[in-house]
Parts: sequence; C-alpha cells; structure tokens
Amino acid sequence: MQTAIKTQDEILSKLQIEKLNPMQEAAGIAIESHPEIVLLSPTGTGKTLAFLLPVIKQLDSSIEEVQVLILVPSRELAIQIEQVFREMGTGFKANAVYGGRHMSKDKMDLKHRPAVLIGTPGRIADHMRRETFPTEMIKTLILDEFDKSLEVGFESEMTEIVESIEGIEKKILTSATNEIEIPKFINVQKPQLVDFLSEGISQLEVVTILSEGKDKLAALVESLKALGQQPGIVFCNFKDSIERISDYLNANHIPHGVFYGGMEQKDRERALIKFRNGSYHLLLATDLAARGIDIPELKFIIHYHLPNTATEFTHRNGRTARMNSEGSAYVIQWEKEELPDFIQALDTNQVRPYELSNKAKGKSEAFHTLFISGGRKDKISKGDIVGLFLKQGKLEAKDLGTIEIKQDCAFVAVKASQSKAMIELLNNTKLKNKKVKITMA
Repeated sequence: MQTAIKTQDEILSKLQIEKLNPMQEAAGIAIESHPEIVLLSPTGTGKTLAFLLPVIKQLDSSIEEVQVLILVPSRELAIQIEQVFREMGTGFKANAVYGGRHMSKDKMDLKHRPAVLIGTPGRIADHMRRETFPTEMIKTLILDEFDKSLEVGFESEMTEIVESIEGIEKKILTSATNEIEIPKFINVQKPQLVDFLSEGISQLEVVTILSEGKDKLAALVESLKALGQQPGIVFCNFKDSIERISDYLNANHIPHGVFYGGMEQKDRERALIKFRNGSYHLLLATDLAARGIDIPELKFIIHYHLPNTATEFTHRNGRTARMNSEGSAYVIQWEKEELPDFIQALDTNQVRPYELSNKAKGKSEAFHTLFISGGRKDKISKGDIVGLFLKQGKLEAKDLGTIEIKQDCAFVAVKASQSKAMIELLNNTKLKNKKVKITMA
C-alpha cells in the first residue's frame, strides 16, 4: 500500500521553496476545481510543481495501480518530472519511461505499479499495446508541453493513448506558447484557461551583435570573452554547426557542453548535469534545449543562427529573464544579413562584440563533476554522499557542489582543484555497504 501524502507546506519545505509563485497558486486553484485545464506559462516558471501539487492531493493510497498519466515530448522532461516528484517526498511511487531506455528496466519499474507514470507518447503507447499495466484506474491525464509533442510527430500515439483510457476525469494541458490549437482527439469541451504568458519577460534585453564576417565564429568568441563566466546558451539551427563551433571554442579555451538530438541519451543527460552544477557555464544547443529541460536561470542566450520562426525566438528567449529577473538575448548578425521581421520589430540595440559589458561579478569557482557507481536502488542518499566527502574525504563544505542521484549512479560537483584528490581518496570505498567507483564524469 502506498504511504499517505505529506501536506503542501511539508513538501515545499522539503523542496526548500518558501512560497508558490502567482502562476502556481492560480494553477492549483483551477486544477482542484475544474475537470479541464489549459495552463500557459513561460519556460522555467515552475509548471511541473504547479500541476503536481494539486494532483497528488487526489491520489488514493489504497489503489496500487497507475492513477495519473503524464505525457511529455522528450526524455529530458520525463526525467525532470520524475526527479521533482521524488524530491517532493510524497510516499507515492513515480516512474519515467521513454524511448532509448531498455524495456527490461521499464518492466522492472512497472512490476510494482507507480501511482504516477510519466513518459513519451511512443513508449507509453508501446506499453499499452503490450498491456504492461492496466489503465482502468487512470483518472488524471496530463499533457505537458502538449504542442511540442504534436510538433515532434507524436499525434498518432497521443490519439491512441487518449482513446484507450476510458475513465479520465481530469485533463491538464500545459504549454509555453499561446500559438496553439487543441486537437479534437484530446476531447476537451470547456477548459479553464490559466494564462501567465505575459508574465516574466518584461526584463528581457534584446541586443544585436554585428559580425564583420559572414562566418560568425570570431564574433561569437569575442562576445563570450566579453560576457565572462555567466551561465548561458548559444542556440544553433544544426547539429553539424555545433560540432564545428565546439571545435573552435575548444581551440580558444572556452569550456562548454553540447546538447542536440542524435546524441546518446547518457551523453545528453550528463551534459545537462554538468551545466546545472556549474562544471561549465556555457551550452551549445539546438532548439531541443529551448523548452522541456531542467536547467538553471540563465544570464544570457545567444542566437548564433537566426531562428526560423517567431515561436522559436520566443522559446529560446524564454530561457533567460524568467519571472521578472534580468537577462539578455543576443542575436549575432552578419552586417549584410537581414533580420526576420519579428526581430526587426523589436528595434534592438546594435553593438560590436567588444562593446558588450561583462555583468558577471568576479571569476566564479571552477568545478568538476565526479561519477559515483551507486544510486537510489542502493539506498544511497545525498546525506550519505555529503558524509563520505566531508568526513572520509576531509573536503570542506564550500568545495562540495550540487549532488544529483539517479537510480543506479550519482553525480557530484567538486571544486576543480580538489577533484583528483577526492578520486584518489574515495575510489573503491564503501558507501551504504556498497563498494563504489568514483571517477571523473
């Protein structure tokens, strides 16, 4: 039997959140009082918590089957929601399933049914065809970033899923854009709209950086050096371009990660982990990183390639200046290149790369990410890892950064100057009765 849930105050305390933002409060009220909800809010404003909090209140601890199904467009978003749910400490089980993951792992997780199942439409439809789990107890269906799922080609699978579940009592649709049309197959009649898209973007500064050459590499490097070590993303339209730009940045000693479709799932996940924990401050990415992934507040984004549509431009920009915080969007423009109408209409400031101001305060500490060969299945907690590094490793607390625990492994950010010493001291030691390997991630 599932454990009874905690109160909202207890959950927020566990998440170290003082209070909900206005969007989350409004969403909670709407979800608790209406059967159909459309939640519109910019990327990074906390939509995951906004729908999870009211939904868990409706979970029945006496039912040991899937009660809530959450469909998402990407593996990263599935993993993110699963992680947020686990950190809430409700006592209920949640699992994420997605393409690229071994089906045997899915079956092992689903043998003991989760109350909340999260997944990409392709993998969820596959499981439903195999009858891996019953659907009779699913009362809540959440389509997170539903327009993105349609955009990447999941319409047939979503149709199959929605039509196969007969007992749905609540439907929640979320998006980061209002340029959407709800498909008929979702079958919502009179949804309650919670629209916060106009919130949180007023502090965004859009600047055009002029490049002397058609090849923008030199302008990019000069701009990044001027901006300093601030967290940011450089958006590109093609993965081949990312490889070329990455080589150029490496040659100019600018640390960075890369993130694009076609990468192995493990490599994509590790790129985000290192970006979140500050092992590097810069990410080269396609529009795959524009929404649906868990990354920290950014100080800037750079459009290396011009976005093809106004929607892409909006989603990329939504990665910075969230919820009224400050941030900058830079568009690198060759002098003879014409900007799209949706950028021209903004009447942006034009600067040369050397004219950019460095808003970073001082030089941030460099961190490395260490890999630990043990995770949740080994009953390892963040407290266990902190104890290992501080007590046995004699590391000072200020030299230990973010810790992320996965099912079968963990990642720890350690000050770069201490990383080799930690590996030498702690590799092949015991953690929760398991001998673990600790290596550079």
